[in-house]
Amino acid sequence: MKWLVLLGLVAFSECIVKIPLRRVKTMRNTVSGKNILNNILKEHVYRLSQISFRGSNLTTHPLRNIKDLIYVGNITIGTPPQEFQVVFDTGSSDFWVPSDFCTSRACSTHVRFRHLQSSTFRLTNKTFRITYGSGRMKGVVAHDTVRIGDLVSTDQPFGLSVEEYGFEGRAYYDGVLGLNYPNISFSGAIPIFDNLKNQGAISEPVFAFYLSKDEQEGSVVMFGGVDHRYYEGELNWVPLIEAGDWIVHMDRISMKRKIIACSGSCEAIVDTGTSAIEGPRKLVNKIHKLIGARPRHSKYYISCSAVNTLPSIIFTINGINYPVPGRAYVLKDSRGRCYSMFQENKVSSSTETWILGDVFLRVYFSVFDRGNDRIGLARAV
Repeated sequence: MKWLVLLGLVAFSECIVKIPLRRVKTMRNTVSGKNILNNILKEHVYRLSQISFRGSNLTTHPLRNIKDLIYVGNITIGTPPQEFQVVFDTGSSDFWVPSDFCTSRACSTHVRFRHLQSSTFRLTNKTFRITYGSGRMKGVVAHDTVRIGDLVSTDQPFGLSVEEYGFEGRAYYDGVLGLNYPNISFSGAIPIFDNLKNQGAISEPVFAFYLSKDEQEGSVVMFGGVDHRYYEGELNWVPLIEAGDWIVHMDRISMKRKIIACSGSCEAIVDTGTSAIEGPRKLVNKIHKLIGARPRHSKYYISCSAVNTLPSIIFTINGINYPVPGRAYVLKDSRGRCYSMFQENKVSSSTETWILGDVFLRVYFSVFDRGNDRIGLARAV
C-alpha cells in the first residue's frame, strides 16, 4: 500500500511471531515517491547465512483474508489493551488507528482508541496529514504500549486520526501498521518494527508474509525469522535498489516467451498493502488486450470459462522467473463475474514502475530482510 501523495507535519496547540490475517477491500492504491536514506540502520547489519529458523525464536501472527483483496490482523494498544484490526503494510511506515478525538462520520464505522481508558497513554504536540487516492486523514502523534501477539513495544509512537474523509465504507479494518523503512514515515514517528528491534523483542531484523488463498484462515505474518514450512525450495534473494524502500529491479514481464512490459528492466515495489498488480496505464491496457479482458465501469472483465486457459504472466526478477497463472490474476466479483487484477498505478516516476501486490504474494512467500536490505522470494506452499 504505497500510501502517500501529500504530507504535512505541523505543531499541535527474542522471537518469531506469527500473526493471522484476513483479506478485506483496500483503502487505496496510491504510490508515494521515494525518499532514500542510504545509511539507514547500519547498526543492525547482521549475517543471514541460512534462512531456516526452526531452532530460533520465531513469532508468527495470524492474518485473515478478506475477499481476496487485503489481509488484516489484530493488534492491541494501551493499558488495559484495546483491540484493533489493521493492515500490515510494507508500502508505508506509519502506524495509525481512529481516535476518540475524531468526529468524522468515517470514524464512527471503526473501532476508536479510547485514550482516557489507557494508563500508559501519552500525547505529543505533532500532527500529520495524509492524502490518499480515495480519501484523506489528519492525525496526531501519541505514545502507548502496543502488542502484536506476544510482542510488546512500549512507549510506541503511533497516529490517532482526528479527521477522516472517504473511508466510510472501509469497515473491514480500523487502521494501518506500516512495515517500511523509517525514512518514509510521514508522521516522523519510529515504526513499530524498528522499536521492537531496538527494545530487543525480536532476535533478527526480518519479517515475512504467507498470504493464503483460503478466504479466511491460514495467512500469517512472522517476525524475527522465517518458518520454512510455508514455502518450497530455496529462497531467492533480491537486493533492494537502495536501502530505504522495498523496491527492486525487475528484468522484464513476459507471456508466451514474448516480452510484454518492462522491456530493458524497470522497478518493482513489493507491497503487501496493495491487492492488485499495478503498472503504467498503457502497459496494463496492453496486458488486458492480450488476455481478452474488456472494460466495464472501473474493472476489466473476462469470461470465467476462459480463466483456466489463460497464459501465465512471468515476472523475471534478478534472473529468476516468477510465473503468475491466470487463476491467480483473475478474481470473481459478488455477481460471479471474473475480472482482471491488473490495474493502473499512480506512480509519479521517470522510471517504469510496477507494484507487486497480494496477487503476486499469494503465489510467492516473501521475506523482508532489513539487516541486509533485500527481499527473499520462494514458491508458497
